[in-house]
Amino acid sequence: MGGGKTAVFSPSLEAVDMVEKKDARNTPTVVLGGRVTMKELVAVARFGARVEFSEAYCQRVNQARGLVEKWIGEGRVMYGITTGFGALCTQVISPAETAQLQRNIVISHATSVGSPLSVEEVRATMFMVLQNVGQGFCGARLETVELYRQFLNLGLTPFAPGEGSVGYLSPEAHMALVLIGEGQAYVAGELLPAKEALRRVGLTPTVLAAKEGLVLVSGTTSVTAIGSLALYDMLNAAKSADIIGALTLEVLKGTTRAFDDRLMSVRPHEDQRSTAANVRNVLQDSEIAAHFRDYRLQDALSLRCIPQLHGAAKKTLKDALKTIEIEINSCCDNPILWPEGADGEAISGCNADSSYVGIELDSACIAATVLAKMSERRNNRLVDGSLSGYPWFLIRKPGLNSGLMIPQYTQAGLLNDMKILSHPATIDGIPTCGNQEDYVAMGYNAVKKARQVVEKLEFILAIELLSVYQAHQFIDGDRLPATAAQAVLGEIALTVPVMSEDIYLYPHINTLKNLIHSQKIVELVEDRIGTLL
Repeated sequence: MGGGKTAVFSPSLEAVDMVEKKDARNTPTVVLGGRVTMKELVAVARFGARVEFSEAYCQRVNQARGLVEKWIGEGRVMYGITTGFGALCTQVISPAETAQLQRNIVISHATSVGSPLSVEEVRATMFMVLQNVGQGFCGARLETVELYRQFLNLGLTPFAPGEGSVGYLSPEAHMALVLIGEGQAYVAGELLPAKEALRRVGLTPTVLAAKEGLVLVSGTTSVTAIGSLALYDMLNAAKSADIIGALTLEVLKGTTRAFDDRLMSVRPHEDQRSTAANVRNVLQDSEIAAHFRDYRLQDALSLRCIPQLHGAAKKTLKDALKTIEIEINSCCDNPILWPEGADGEAISGCNADSSYVGIELDSACIAATVLAKMSERRNNRLVDGSLSGYPWFLIRKPGLNSGLMIPQYTQAGLLNDMKILSHPATIDGIPTCGNQEDYVAMGYNAVKKARQVVEKLEFILAIELLSVYQAHQFIDGDRLPATAAQAVLGEIALTVPVMSEDIYLYPHINTLKNLIHSQKIVELVEDRIGTLL
């Protein structure tokens, strides 16, 4: 699938910390039925945590299903249950045609194209379908969502092309095909026809009942799922940016005076103040930083403005987290089944709109891009001999060797892409569904580009970190870097050589990017100084 990922999972220790309990085999497990966090979603999607349903979850699902069957028996006209969909909502469907209607909606809506979504994106989306139904307002059968639960736990991942959604429908429909034995799915990394994939893991197809086709394809499930994965990585990258920025400040002989808490207190933005504290804590025992505290009166903005810019970016990301976690715990179906009152009611509206997540992830793309903008400027100071005081491009014989000249080009190219991707998707709207959907939120496009943005941010930070690592060979004297810096530099030294002449840098950039993406850099530092704010 996309990104070369497979359907084989090895839960990490980090995932263990995110979930509510473990099963008898000591596998991390997320239990659905109460409030779910973004970290729990990621634990299932990325780290292979198992999913279980609580008694409360099952009870809510069964009660909602009971309403669907009761109201059908009463002959009520309900959108998507006894009528067609979208512009066809005035077409009444007879009870005898219900099963065909559900099959038709799944098959007809599976029209997204291009490269498939990654395994973790599909797993996250199935998880969100389970969450959506589990709120108790959708009306899908418990046995239907149980199949998705088994897909997650058994490592069966539907094939779902990722291009051509405006916020829902098509990728979800490709996933739902597998429930009815159509489409394709991955098992242990092998792409198989759906029926064979189901057979491999001991499952059989189902026949969808009334309303289930609509439940499975509608809502903000893929938007919330993919947005959660992107935001999770952005928040981690922001912490990594604090660390790498502090290490650059240290090696460039920057002054820590700009991070004084008294300075922060007179402009009391919480994330500005906590970012300054992060930098101070990273460098708290640095002999280098202590020696050069008064080396210059004032540093360039890319160094002294770390609390202000990083803080503003992190506030934006944290605001997005609040919205994402509300959405994770919401019902985004249409119609919703309201059980209260004399007879209850199926209420049509548009909780399937993706504006909340889309706008937040559009903003998060901007936040990630300004972090990358700052990183590239810091890196430029490291490789520019007239600014750093070190040999040009951090190589002993510049001219004969290019050293770290060209990685800054790579940063520039990545950053240009990020600026393009920071144009908001959600300001666009192309009418669909015969103008029944005359406004479209485009949240899917926002979260899809957010995934690209954060990967580019990780690469840009990795290149800055590579320059920090190479610059340390040129530091005069016996003054030691901070303990936290030593931990990071020591980890890098396990796989990345100190350059004395030009070497093939591509694998080393990937190594550092993976150290950032896996949160290893953050873990190394937090083990020494405590939790970063």
